[in-house]
Amino acid sequence: MAKQPIKLNSKTILNSDGQLSQISPQRTVGLTDTIAKHPLWELAFRPWFIAASLLSCISMLAWWLALTGNDIMLSNSSLSPVVWHIHEMLFGFGATIAVGFLLTAAQTWTGKQSIHGWGLIALTLIWLVARGLIWFATDGLQWLTVGMQSLWWLISITYLAMMVVTAKSQRNYQFIPLLSMMMLLNIGVLLSDFANNTALALHLSRSAILVFGLLVGIVAGRVIPFFTGRGAQHAKVAATPMLDKLLLISTVIGASVFLLGYFVPLPFTPASLLILSGTLHLMRQYFWAPLATAKVPLLWSLHASYFALAIGLIGLGLSYHVETIRFADALHMITVGTIGAMILAMISRVSLGHTGRALSVHRNMIAAFALLLIGAVVRVALPSVGQPILGWQLSAGCWIIAFGLFLWHYIPILTAARASK
Repeated sequence: MAKQPIKLNSKTILNSDGQLSQISPQRTVGLTDTIAKHPLWELAFRPWFIAASLLSCISMLAWWLALTGNDIMLSNSSLSPVVWHIHEMLFGFGATIAVGFLLTAAQTWTGKQSIHGWGLIALTLIWLVARGLIWFATDGLQWLTVGMQSLWWLISITYLAMMVVTAKSQRNYQFIPLLSMMMLLNIGVLLSDFANNTALALHLSRSAILVFGLLVGIVAGRVIPFFTGRGAQHAKVAATPMLDKLLLISTVIGASVFLLGYFVPLPFTPASLLILSGTLHLMRQYFWAPLATAKVPLLWSLHASYFALAIGLIGLGLSYHVETIRFADALHMITVGTIGAMILAMISRVSLGHTGRALSVHRNMIAAFALLLIGAVVRVALPSVGQPILGWQLSAGCWIIAFGLFLWHYIPILTAARASK
C-alpha cells in the first residue's frame, strides 16, 4: 500500500517519496470578485441599457404627472420642470445609451478591453449619484450636481479616447469631439438653469439635440446599410460617400449657426441648412433599400427612425417660415421618433448580438417599435390641431409602454451570461 503524504504545516507536506513539497494555495473567490465578475458588469451596454431605459420610463411618468398639474415627483429638483424633462431624457437617457454603445462597440473596433468590472461599477455609481442630485438637489448642492454629471462624462470620454487613440483607430476619432461637445452643452444647460436663465438652458438643450442628430447620422450611416445588406433579402444597398460628406458638412454648419444665433446677430437663420440636411438624409436612405426591410423588425425599425430624423430636420427648417409648424413640435419628431425609436431598435439588436443570441425579437418588441413611432407622430400632429395635452399624454404613454416592454424582455438577457453557441 502506498504511503499517504504527511502534512507538516499549512503549506508543506512530506510526500510518499520522502520529499518536501509545497501546497499550491487555492484562491478563495470572495464576494467582491463575485460582484465584479457578474455578467452585468462585462461591458457598459449591460447596466446602462437597463438603467437608462428605466430612468426614461420613470422620467416620462413624472413629466406626464407634471403636465396634468401634479408635480410631486419634480418638487424637490432645483431645475425648472421643462429643463429637468429635457435634461434627463436627452442626457440622462439618450447620452447614456449612446456612450454605453460606443464603449461597447469600441472594444470590437480596437481590440482593446473596454471598461468593465469594478471600473464600470464605479462609473455607474457616479451616474446614479448624478441622477439623484438632478432629482433631489437643493440649491446648496447645485455645484455637486454639475460636478458629478461632468465626472461621468470625463471618465467615459477619456476611456473611449484611450481605446481609439492607442489602437490608432482614426475613423473613430470623430466621436471624441462630438461627445466633448455634448458634455459642454450639458454643463451649460445645468449652469444656465441654476442661474435662472431658463431661456439659455433651453437653447443649449435644443443645440444638443442637433448635435445628437449628427451623432445619429454618423452611426446610422455605418450600421443601417451594413445591417440591411446582411439581413434583408434582395436588398441592393449602395455606398454613398459623397452624400456622407455633404451631410456632415451641412449638419455641422447648421447646428453651429443655430447655436451661435442666440449669442450673435446673424443675417440669416439655419432654416435652409436644416432643410438641406433633412433632404440629404432622405436621399441617402434611398440608396439603403428601405422597402426591402419590411419583413425584418430589427431593420424596418431602424429605417423608420432614420426617416423621422430627415422629416424632423425639414420640419425644423420649415418652422422658421410656416406659422402652423412649431419648432418644439418638429423637434419632438427627432427626440421621440429618432433618438427614442432608434435607441430602442439599436439596444434591442445590440443586446442580442453582444450576448450571443439570435437576432430575432419577440412579437412584443415589434409592438414596442410601432408604439414609439406612433408616439412621435401623435406628439407632433395633435398639437397642430389644437390637442397639445392629449398629444403629450399619448406620446408619453407610448414611450412608457415601449421601454417597459424592452425592460421586461431584456433584463433577463442583459443580466445573464453570454449564450454558448
